[in-house]
Amino acid sequence: MLHAVIMAGGTGTRFWPESRAGRPKQLLTMVGGKTMLRETVDRLGDLVTPERLLIATTAELVPKIAAELPELPEQAMLAEPCKRNTAPCIALAALCICRTDPQGTMAVMPADHVIGPDAVFQESIRTAAALVDKQPERLVTFGVRPTYPAESFGYIERGAALPNSQSTYRVEQFREKPDAETAAQYVASGDFYWNAGIFVWKARTILDALEKFQPQMYEHLERIGQTIGTPDFDEILQREFSVIQGISIDYAVMERAKEVLVVEAPFDWDDLGSWQSLARLLGTDEQGNTIAAKHLGVDTTGTIVRGSDDHLIVTLGLEDCIVVHTPDATLVANKHDEESIRRVVELLQEQGRTEYL
Repeated sequence: MLHAVIMAGGTGTRFWPESRAGRPKQLLTMVGGKTMLRETVDRLGDLVTPERLLIATTAELVPKIAAELPELPEQAMLAEPCKRNTAPCIALAALCICRTDPQGTMAVMPADHVIGPDAVFQESIRTAAALVDKQPERLVTFGVRPTYPAESFGYIERGAALPNSQSTYRVEQFREKPDAETAAQYVASGDFYWNAGIFVWKARTILDALEKFQPQMYEHLERIGQTIGTPDFDEILQREFSVIQGISIDYAVMERAKEVLVVEAPFDWDDLGSWQSLARLLGTDEQGNTIAAKHLGVDTTGTIVRGSDDHLIVTLGLEDCIVVHTPDATLVANKHDEESIRRVVELLQEQGRTEYL
């Protein structure tokens, strides 16, 4: 059977001050009228039943996510005791799936991507699941044909096409976020995709791959897996998961495995990774501004403004800035230095100003 795993444990620090530890990006309404997590769950449609959906998140966020998704059973909440990146997160979900469905296929996706149309996405997951059912050793990922030389996305270099297929290729290699010149070369070649961070594989296959490529991690995972469904699970999960070294699934497995395929995504996709993403998704006005607030702009160009409908934001003489207003904190930043927003969060932590985190 097909199972879905939604990774929803991120903190979204690049979206401060709106994204906070207790209400991170995936629980915000960034585009449209729903939270990003709700959009992701609804996007699945009838691909999986609630009993075959896992929300992988932190223990602290479980109550809020459960309130956001009241239709899901309690066992759908997979609470990680600490953050350890995507490989341990995915492995924990695979262990849970294997316990009830040893031959189960899992589709893994982040909670904070903008994707559509839903029907096209669902059909793409079915296509990937069929590839895995045909050869269970396959690891399938999705690549998005780039529309510009993005420096903020990872890339996948495609190899030979699968026989009788015009959309599925063997993966030549994964490439990290490039500089501008390299990204332009990738786009010009026509052989590179943006890495969408969405995967389909057998739960048992990804665990076997982790056992092969990450044996030390797998020892801890195996101890956890032996206690699933027992009174000792919470204690063993806390002890064993916390000592695992955090690593992404790309580094841990995908860049090293042999049977890796990339399906060219037919759906629209955007990784809502920073405030500048809003300009791509919401568009700009004649002055190049992206406005999601009650706003009065004078001599303002290339600026992103986000706030509420009950608070007027006035910008005067701003160029290429980010302005985000919340009830207790306001950010004004250079649009081209938004990576430093993470440093703001770090400084607030260092200063003990936790009420703003």
